Amino acid sequence: MASTDEESLAPTAEDGEPSVRQAAPAVTAPSGRSSLAGAVAPGGRMPRWLPRAMVLALALIAAFQLGSWAFHQLTGLLINILIAFFLALAVEPAVSRMAARGIRRGLATFLVFFGLTVVIAGFVTLLGSMLAGQIIKMVEGFPEYLDSLINWTNHTFHTELKRVDIQEGLLHSDWLRKYVQNSAAGVLDVSTQVLGGLFQLLTVGLFSFYFAADGPRLRRGLCSVLPPARQAEVLRAWEIAVDKTGGYLYSRGLMALISGIAHYILLEIMGVPYAPVLGVWVGLVSQFIPTIGTYLAGALPMLIAFTVDPWYAVWVLGFVVIYQQFENYMLQPKLTAKTVDIHPAVAFGSVIAGTALLGAVGALIAIPAVATLQAFLGAYVKRYAVTDDPRVHGHRSRTPSGPGALTRARRLLLARRSGGRAGS
Repeated sequence: MASTDEESLAPTAEDGEPSVRQAAPAVTAPSGRSSLAGAVAPGGRMPRWLPRAMVLALALIAAFQLGSWAFHQLTGLLINILIAFFLALAVEPAVSRMAARGIRRGLATFLVFFGLTVVIAGFVTLLGSMLAGQIIKMVEGFPEYLDSLINWTNHTFHTELKRVDIQEGLLHSDWLRKYVQNSAAGVLDVSTQVLGGLFQLLTVGLFSFYFAADGPRLRRGLCSVLPPARQAEVLRAWEIAVDKTGGYLYSRGLMALISGIAHYILLEIMGVPYAPVLGVWVGLVSQFIPTIGTYLAGALPMLIAFTVDPWYAVWVLGFVVIYQQFENYMLQPKLTAKTVDIHPAVAFGSVIAGTALLGAVGALIAIPAVATLQAFLGAYVKRYAVTDDPRVHGHRSRTPSGPGALTRARRLLLARRSGGRAGS
């Protein structure tokens, strides 16, 4: 009876099959629709956690954008602080020695920086006067050089060039007029760059002075926020950085002194003007610009020697190349063995990486930074005894892989001969 009522109540289609419109709500919804239904609160309202999640996501995005913008704006300041930190590490041994003798740390730092400033200012003054004198000499001798070049050209190519025609052509050329206009427009840019450079020097000097004068206070402040176990590691890393940076600069300074004296003797023998200043120039540039600094430093003495005699420039080039080999294989390993024990390939790679990251600043601080990292890792990385294997020393081990090819060929030939005799 009940089944008859259900059949009578169930709607049917025109072809006699049961209709599926009433059974549709019982069909299982797709997985995406079910997840969406789970995210919606009963009654079709938005869940309470969704607005807070959206606000948190927007806040994180805004904080990231703000931090990225602030980092790009402060990149110059951060680089100056990094330079000041390494400079403070370099003068830390001298300041500590003076402070150990009873001099106040602030006064000791001032004396060290004052001495460095006097030396740098004197060197820049002498180098500037030398360059100015050479430029004036070249300008005064330019007509004579031009006449000799014109005479050589006329004699070689059978031309009829005249100095007056060349000078008038240069004075009335569009290239010279555009160059003068661009130079006049770039005076303001040059002045701005000079002022910016002076401000950067002042910033580096100020921060490095405070880092060196307040070094103990800075270490105490840093250790006060760390547990005792971490404090010992931080102090150890700081001490390694001071030793490696100071040792790097002091060893480079000693090699700069030796290089400057050697090049000064050569230039003085040849009679090249401004030999003392050129010696100091070669010593400093060749040592504080690694690997290629010697060749860059030798360009200026070669140029000035060329004004005296073209063959003198060739002699200077030969001496620079020979001295570079002597320094790389004889002098540098002995002086840096106890200060900055770093492989030349690692030093060259660190300079390239530092230049790519921070430019010239990265090239200067790359080697002491890598030496500090290497020493710090060497103190904490566990080492094991190396097995006594010939391959460790670069010798190939000969394994008993059976007779050689020649021996096998001889045995085969003997076997064939004996077989032939037996058959006969």
